[in-house]
Amino acid sequence: MQNKIRLIFIFLLLTSILTGCVFSGAPESDTPAPVTEQAEDIQPESVSDQVTEKPSAADMKRVGVAMPTSSSERWLDDGANMKAKLEVLGYEVDLQYAEDDIETQIEQINNMIENDADCLVIASIDSEALIDVLDKAKGEGIPVIAYDRLLMETDAISYYASFDNEAIGILIGRYVEEKKDLKKASRDGDSYSIEFFMGSPDDNNALYLYNGMMEVLQPYLEGGTLVCRSGLTSFEDTCILRWSQETAQERCSAYLDEYYTEDQLDIACSAFDGFAYGIKTALLSHDYEPDRKWPLITGQDAERLAVKNIMNGSQTMTIYKDTRVLSSKCVTMVQAVLEGAIPEINDTHKYSNGKMYVPSFLCTSITVDVDNYEKILIDGGYYTKVQLMK
Repeated sequence: MQNKIRLIFIFLLLTSILTGCVFSGAPESDTPAPVTEQAEDIQPESVSDQVTEKPSAADMKRVGVAMPTSSSERWLDDGANMKAKLEVLGYEVDLQYAEDDIETQIEQINNMIENDADCLVIASIDSEALIDVLDKAKGEGIPVIAYDRLLMETDAISYYASFDNEAIGILIGRYVEEKKDLKKASRDGDSYSIEFFMGSPDDNNALYLYNGMMEVLQPYLEGGTLVCRSGLTSFEDTCILRWSQETAQERCSAYLDEYYTEDQLDIACSAFDGFAYGIKTALLSHDYEPDRKWPLITGQDAERLAVKNIMNGSQTMTIYKDTRVLSSKCVTMVQAVLEGAIPEINDTHKYSNGKMYVPSFLCTSITVDVDNYEKILIDGGYYTKVQLMK
């Protein structure tokens, strides 16, 4: 019995000693240790470091931007604007200009694919010539955004960013209608001579523009209020390959020599500022003067030279397409695609490329002439007065 009591006493003594060891390291105060002191021991990567640290070159998303030519002020500005905005977002940008050479553009796009581009933005020279290389991009899982010019006969396209080209044609047609007061001329039996200079047949935008313009002007052609002495009014007869200024000049000179030796040309309906420059040169070589029997000349793109010509009276109007807006919309498309989101679109039924209706964002355009260029272009920050005076 005494042995049992002795064992119980030893057990209780050991339990007391062990319990004292467990609690001997507890703090005297009930206040918990500061969180910052615990964090200093663990030393994790801070959230702010994760956000501000730029990705390494290997981790950066790559965007290939293929532009048709650097010889146009418009395409230079588009490419520069887009590259700058994409780089601000942290993307690596490969911007290439093909100088209107189809094979060069194919090679450039192929190199972008080989260099592991995560997204392609393409303003094509001849879209149907790109079908094979676009199929290659699709096979690699690379999304493709058509920029300003629709990529035709392919399903390897995700989105389209452009201006509403049919609406641009309507704007040009309505300008001619209003400035020449064709409704009144029709009632009075008067007429005006007109010749057409339409865009490139390998650019789908050109046909949309032509259709929009003819929606307004065709009734006046049929009624005799507008008279095309060359008889060339269809898109096929008036389109100019690669938007060539030289071809426009040659055609205008030929028309003047053959059809306007006695009567003057009243309207040169041009789809591009570059055409307007060629038309101007042809007119000057045929004794036309801006302040005497100068025809109404239309244009598109609001290039700086075109605006200066509007100021001096040698071009009547142009269509202002704020490419800053277009490039921004395209950049948001790229960002959405690379982040797995759906970009903003405002049209799903107008633009068919022969294989599909391409989800699109269509920007609006504005007619510019001598009466409003200062308000639209200078006050709007597109050009400065100094730029237009040089």
